[in-house]
Amino acid sequence: MTTHDVIILGCGPAGLQAAIHASRKKTRVIVLGRAQASSLYKAHIENYLCVPGVKTGEELLATGIEQARGFGAEMLSEDAVSTLALPDGTYQVTTEGAKTFTALALIFATGVTRKGLGLPGEKDLVGKGVSYCVDCDANFFRNAAVAVVGDGSAAAHGALTLTKTASEVTLLTKDLQVSPALRQELEASKVRIIAGTVVKELRGRERLEGIVIEGGREIPVDGLFIEKGAKGAMELAAFLGVQLDPEKFTYIVTDSGQATNVAGIYAAGDICGMPWQMAKAVGEGCVAGLAAGSYALKRLREKGQAQ
Repeated sequence: MTTHDVIILGCGPAGLQAAIHASRKKTRVIVLGRAQASSLYKAHIENYLCVPGVKTGEELLATGIEQARGFGAEMLSEDAVSTLALPDGTYQVTTEGAKTFTALALIFATGVTRKGLGLPGEKDLVGKGVSYCVDCDANFFRNAAVAVVGDGSAAAHGALTLTKTASEVTLLTKDLQVSPALRQELEASKVRIIAGTVVKELRGRERLEGIVIEGGREIPVDGLFIEKGAKGAMELAAFLGVQLDPEKFTYIVTDSGQATNVAGIYAAGDICGMPWQMAKAVGEGCVAGLAAGSYALKRLREKGQAQ
């Protein structure tokens, strides 16, 4: 068992920014998680302050990892599989490689797992025509033919947003469940709605070229947005008594300091809810890192162990 001051779960922008700021507090920090698992990894970013042009998520994360290491954070490319609150007020985390770590403070920055379609080739086409976030990627499909798949308000709003940039927008839905007002707005827009269907196949290898729906009908598209909401890996947090949103239990509730309802546990990034944007994740990661670092130092002083 290895002892640290702060454990950070998640190696995306929120987790890495938290690692930088917690490490600058002169605390012992370890980050658990894989950069490849971050939703940023296969994304392309053009709307982040002071980063001109289009940057790949992979290169941004690689830079962030080196920055975090430079400030003293330890990195381990393994996911956590269990958490435990110990009687002395510390937290224990065990990874998939059966490594066990304890810390005074814990930051959840694991992001959310986008709900996909589960189709062959879907993961290979992420960032090559397939996206799980209209707000993130709409600008990459200007004057393009795109489709949105989903049954709820996320899909409906996504389709309406895309009408501002794309040349053609098709909404594919099995059973559209939205308010009458939103349905009316959809029907009055230039969105083409194909109801009572599901996507059965994706066409294209190097890049998405089209989709096939029930009945074998093929629709040529440059982009497909899968807007089925998102599910978070909340079990680890819930096991510790961390409060989730009371309606759908899909994100962690925090205060303005990114603190949860459990002392010493913080959260940042997509796991705290929408919008799923790097700028939000980085900002929350900064706050969480500072808060967790300060909390750990306070606990060390109380124990007479502060450096």
